[in-house]
Amino acid sequence: MSKIEIVQDLNDFPAGSEAGACTKKNTASLVDTHAHIDVDRFDEDREAMLDRARAAGLSAIINMGDSIVSSARSVAMAKQYDMVYTGVGIHPEEARPMTREDEDLLAGWAQEAKVVAIGEIGLDYYWVKDEEQRKLQRELFIRQLDMARQLHLPVCVHDRDAHGDTLAILKKEAVGVRGVMHCYSGSLEMARELMKLDWFIGVDGPLTFKNAAKLPEIAQRLPLERILVETDCPYMAPVPMRGKRNEPAYVYHVAAKLAELRKVSFDEVALQTTSNAQELYGRL
Repeated sequence: MSKIEIVQDLNDFPAGSEAGACTKKNTASLVDTHAHIDVDRFDEDREAMLDRARAAGLSAIINMGDSIVSSARSVAMAKQYDMVYTGVGIHPEEARPMTREDEDLLAGWAQEAKVVAIGEIGLDYYWVKDEEQRKLQRELFIRQLDMARQLHLPVCVHDRDAHGDTLAILKKEAVGVRGVMHCYSGSLEMARELMKLDWFIGVDGPLTFKNAAKLPEIAQRLPLERILVETDCPYMAPVPMRGKRNEPAYVYHVAAKLAELRKVSFDEVALQTTSNAQELYGRL
């Protein structure tokens, strides 16, 4: 990935854009390490959205599949757009018994040069209260971790209200697998346990929220070398875009908040988090 100029003045963005609102220009590129730009909310302006991402200084977007169908769309999108890379996997909210056909599809896609991870996978107990369905999530999670190990790919993990089970599974079943805990919502203690596993945490829009609780402290205290920036778009747009449809260009605001919290320059955050993304996702 080559560095491109980050435009940080609203007037420098394409007409109608709201991705800027800063005062100067930098030369460090950014990577949005977690997006869902394959969804239909981007169908009407996907090309313009990618133009805004480039104008905001992004060199790459990693689009995470969350089902077989979305993984197929993501792989196709990575072939269509130079700056788009992808993960393939089945999200816990889509959990069902995994078939041999599912495995073959995921393994086949994993051979593509721009497929950088198995993800988005993990556990979500927020919506799912039924213990049998939670058990199915755990089985699917373990199976995909094993696939990642065999395919020599990192993983992107979703963990919502399932911190204990997620960490226990990673310690037991993810030996030799690196990854990121995306949209981090755990404790500082859990984050330190992840550091021991040589993992990363991903921070996104909630880092900028007034009710961010413990996340700003965690982002301040962890090594910058273990943090990735992401949007999880189209969800959870960061301040000052909160309430709007999120998009990759807005990862600028996440990186800016991280720099503010750590009292370092924007360039330092951009350079280090991009380096982190390249370290974890070796195919970038």
